Amino acid sequence: MHIIGYIGLVTLAASWIPQTFDTIKEKYCRVNGYFLVLNSIGSFSLMLYSFFLGDVVFSVLNSMTSVGALINIFYKIRSGNSKK
Repeated sequence: MHIIGYIGLVTLAASWIPQTFDTIKEKYCRVNGYFLVLNSIGSFSLMLYSFFLGDVVFSVLNSMTSVGALINIFYKIRSGNSKK
């Protein structure tokens, strides 16, 4: 059953990779800012929750998705398109 959790971890965390690479390459984030903020708050909260439960799969997953969202937020703010 753990294999299903690891497959989910890899695919969800990997979903941020193409977007984050595009954002870094273009130095511009096209993702909605509200989505990024809500996603990073949700992922960070779930990371803390799963850490205290001792669930490694969800701790790693939510750590990685938090980082992906935060990188995109950084470029969203840096490029001055935070209202788009």
